[in-house]
Amino acid sequence: MPIVKSKLIKQLSKNYPNFLKKDLEKFINIILKEIKFTLKRGERVELRGFGVFYTKIQKARISRNPKTGEKVNTPKKRTINFKMAKDLFKKINNEK
Repeated sequence: MPIVKSKLIKQLSKNYPNFLKKDLEKFINIILKEIKFTLKRGERVELRGFGVFYTKIQKARISRNPKTGEKVNTPKKRTINFKMAKDLFKKINNEK
């Protein structure tokens, strides 16, 4: 079951009833915005115990349209990659 921002805010408000929902929403928005801006600058985002987000540059290439078989020029672009932390890997795989 995927988690969406609204469910995350709802869960945080249950766990931290002293905070207002609008403050939690601002907090989440600030964190996500900072992650986006950092990745846009080409820098890494490291969340200890969770993982690292980083960008890679995908080279320009000639690809093929699978429907028509026509060759298409694909420009270079940045992609976002994620590498999970060892702690998260162990929790997901029930290791100690």
